[in-house]
Amino acid sequence: MMKSIFFFCLLLVCCCSFRLKKPAQTETYDVVVYGGTPGGIISAVAAAREGVRVLLIEPTKHVGGLNTSGIGTAESEHMIEETYSGLPLEFYERLGKHYGKSGPTFYFESHVAEKTFTDLLKEANVTVVYEAFVNSVQKKGTVIQSVNLTNGKNVAGKVFIDATYEGDLMARAGVSHTHGRESRGQYGESLGGVRFIDTPIEAAPYDDSGRLLPGFVERNTLTEGQASDRVMNYNFRLMMSTKSDRRPFPKPASYKPERYLLLTRLLKNHPETTLKDIIDLYSWTYPKGKFETNNKQKAVISLGHFGGNVDYPEANYARRDAIYQDHKAWTLGLMYYLANDPSVPETLRTETAGYGLSADEFTDNENFPYYLYVREARRMIGAYVQTQKDILQERTKPDAICLGSHWIDSHHVQRVAVSKTQFVNEGRIWEPITQPYELSYRIITPKATECTNLLVPVCASSSHVGFCSLRVESTWMQLGNSAGIAAAMAIKQKKAVQDLAYNSLKTALEKKGVILSINHQTWNGNKDVTK
Repeated sequence: MMKSIFFFCLLLVCCCSFRLKKPAQTETYDVVVYGGTPGGIISAVAAAREGVRVLLIEPTKHVGGLNTSGIGTAESEHMIEETYSGLPLEFYERLGKHYGKSGPTFYFESHVAEKTFTDLLKEANVTVVYEAFVNSVQKKGTVIQSVNLTNGKNVAGKVFIDATYEGDLMARAGVSHTHGRESRGQYGESLGGVRFIDTPIEAAPYDDSGRLLPGFVERNTLTEGQASDRVMNYNFRLMMSTKSDRRPFPKPASYKPERYLLLTRLLKNHPETTLKDIIDLYSWTYPKGKFETNNKQKAVISLGHFGGNVDYPEANYARRDAIYQDHKAWTLGLMYYLANDPSVPETLRTETAGYGLSADEFTDNENFPYYLYVREARRMIGAYVQTQKDILQERTKPDAICLGSHWIDSHHVQRVAVSKTQFVNEGRIWEPITQPYELSYRIITPKATECTNLLVPVCASSSHVGFCSLRVESTWMQLGNSAGIAAAMAIKQKKAVQDLAYNSLKTALEKKGVILSINHQTWNGNKDVTK
């Protein structure tokens, strides 16, 4: 009897163990889009409108990427507005309707953008999964079969689109990629590599003991034009307000006023400094008293957390979260310091305290942006690499899928000590372009030997210089629109994404109102503005 009970219990344990180890059920879709960035949303909606079943996977609790985390512009102030077309233009027209305008608006609030994005997704019947990261990718030859998510689910698809800022699906699929800056000679780019073009700033980059301050490197380690694995600095795009319901800048739990030694020294020598000398405040067409913020390029200290993102592009999710939290502490600490520290001149303290976090944005996140502004991370090395010449000289392509027109824009990459009393911000590019250029389908397709059912419209195949013109949400949306249509076409034709007949793709894109040729019309030219 006892032996029978023993074997019964053993059988029960085995059955329970079997149930615990049973693989998660696989959900199957036609198109799987990873990353609810603006480019990812447009990819998903464009594909769904072609009649295929689409899943959008978003790692955070909110879709919209930086357009719902503080960037409230389509970058039209330094782009050619007439290049916007297709579904992205429809998005801006919907925003215009919200604000009571008869045409598109290119300036908008984050919460309005999120509502517009979610409306598009719902209308297209796109299934959205939140708070899930890609854990692993299962491939058979060059074909992605499925992805395993950190929420335990497996998702199979016929075509996958990586629309994240980091390119994690692409990387896990074994697709060639890079990050940082190529040397000036690698692609023959005059704007390439390390760049010392800015005037040195009079501020000591060493502490009182003679040690280099955090976030700085020394000049003797760098040569003009050399390659560098560092990427542009990151910052948060706070939404600030002077309204009575503003949220005062909170004191971070890890607040360390010594992090702002440069600021202390600046204010001691220049007590007349104002808040606008430290951070950029954009009012655009926001309601009165509401401001978008950004890192100020030539400031001694600003929202950009130099040195804080060095290992971000290839970091795991835990490390990236730590980098996010460190940037958050830097950002809130800076604003708290300016509003409260006794070393700050009273006039500047009062001015800063007159601002706070905007109460109507990011309401479930203590009015703090959901996304860190990852200006660049990985870039695919795909079937074709876009470089400087594709923007400035060879502007037409035999397989164009949309147009680009943004200036070549790189924020500073690192802070370099050039003497005991001076440093220079290194890496800035701000190169005007006056005419649009055509973007090749091949910059969103991997090499056919590596993966045949993946499209990458955000971490597109380009050099650092080439990426510096691509890297705005409105252009990523254009690429995403074309990627979604191409994905649906590849499914219907049962072809690898690289094998689509361009003439068929061109016809499909033009049918959806996408402008493909720089000869489409006479362009008004890019606006001459600074940023």
